[in-house]
Amino acid sequence: MEHLKWSTFKQQLQTNPGLVLQFQYAKDKWVDAAYHITEIKQAPIISVDCGGVMNKWTEVIVQLWEPQDQQQERAMQVHKALSIIELVEKALPLDADAVVKIEFGNARFDTRQMLPKDILVEGDNLIVDLRPDAVQCKAIERGGSCGTNDAGEECCTPVVAVKPKIALKNLASGVCTPGSGCC
Repeated sequence: MEHLKWSTFKQQLQTNPGLVLQFQYAKDKWVDAAYHITEIKQAPIISVDCGGVMNKWTEVIVQLWEPQDQQQERAMQVHKALSIIELVEKALPLDADAVVKIEFGNARFDTRQMLPKDILVEGDNLIVDLRPDAVQCKAIERGGSCGTNDAGEECCTPVVAVKPKIALKNLASGVCTPGSGCC
């Protein structure tokens, strides 16, 4: 699955400012209408995978919070979310190519970061359909495999350069002079 980029997510919001912004975190499970966007985080990630390869990417994480006492019956309109984004981007320019994640949890659903699987317009609502992220092996993404290949090589073993063997000279003489090649 191709991850949604921040620029695409924001453009979907800008296209639908008058709609109500809803988040579905599981089948027929909705973030309560009283939710707040409490913060927007930008996280540059640098990692080294099991094959010793360095990877870099950036995530923009939108955090949602449900207050304990319901403060409203209808979720915020998209234009309100856009005003929060505008306020954030005045202080922190967000990477247009960053992967979007939505962070959410409540008493019935453990807090986690989820990926927008789809953004749908249904009536007066702009629905962000969320799905859990999945663990992935970057070796497979590069065309390798996890485990052992047909040649018996481990995919996740870092490639180690083979050092050339050096021939030792004049070891028996016990005399080492400059230019003789023994040092």
